[in-house]
Amino acid sequence: MWGSGLLELRIDVQLPPSEVEKELDAIHRRLHRPGDALHDLPTLDIDFQGLRFRYRVADGEHYIYVEDVKRDCLAGYTIFNRLIELNRRQDKYLRATHSKYGSPYQRRGIATAIYRWWLDSGHSLISGARQSSGAHALWRSLGKHYALVYVDLREKKLRCLGPKVSSRVREDLHTRMLLVGCGQDLQVLAEQTGMTMHAV
Repeated sequence: MWGSGLLELRIDVQLPPSEVEKELDAIHRRLHRPGDALHDLPTLDIDFQGLRFRYRVADGEHYIYVEDVKRDCLAGYTIFNRLIELNRRQDKYLRATHSKYGSPYQRRGIATAIYRWWLDSGHSLISGARQSSGAHALWRSLGKHYALVYVDLREKKLRCLGPKVSSRVREDLHTRMLLVGCGQDLQVLAEQTGMTMHAV
């Protein structure tokens, strides 16, 4: 099964809840400020009771803002962002993820629903150099349903390492995880991105 035997990756530092809430409040005000670039964004058809998912694309990056309709606040957001470590060819097919949610909305499956929407649309994901413990757990969970492999990313070149790596390789800052979108084939993705398939 994809994702079996995955171990912990490097853990990122998380902001205090008060800082997160301040940022979410500021974004929520922008979503409802006429004339703002974030005002009146279209919504996505993601079924999650009580939540509205607003969508924006800017400079090749995809932003999803999650509103709690009843409480009239921003639950959080997820960005499918570009990585400067990728070359132009890889950038056409891979996005990294960054999510930030208020404490009441964490561990409720919201980010999972968004990631699955992205992957089910046939898009693939690559992890950043660091992940929060929650993000890493989410990737491991998604790896049970989508093809997940480790890759080595350095000097804008990708090399597939397979579904399992040693602890030494896993801790290397060049080692990332890659989730293959629904309906996509790892070998085809390798050809599209120029990724070598020689596992270590």
